[in-house]
Amino acid sequence: MSTEINSLKLDKGSELLPIGTIVLLDKVDQPLMIYGRLQQQMDLEKTWDYVSCPYPQGNVSDETNVFFNHDQINEIVFKGLETEGEKLLKEKLKLIKSGL
Repeated sequence: MSTEINSLKLDKGSELLPIGTIVLLDKVDQPLMIYGRLQQQMDLEKTWDYVSCPYPQGNVSDETNVFFNHDQINEIVFKGLETEGEKLLKEKLKLIKSGL
């Protein structure tokens, strides 16, 4: 029981994560900070769940953008701010995503 109480693990759930969330992916050596959701990569006609930049450097250039999907997240290091507005937007994004 004390292991569960002392756990720092955050559940990623199945819904899109808020802007500012910092995640680890299996195939990327550096933490990434989410700064966009349901984003299309310029040279591909694919929509990704997230676009991110390296943390702590931030968005240095378009070449450092990392696009990925929710199922590729290995671990959540920090979960971004969830205001009432964020919750409302998340519901609208869920509707958009279900129509993709």
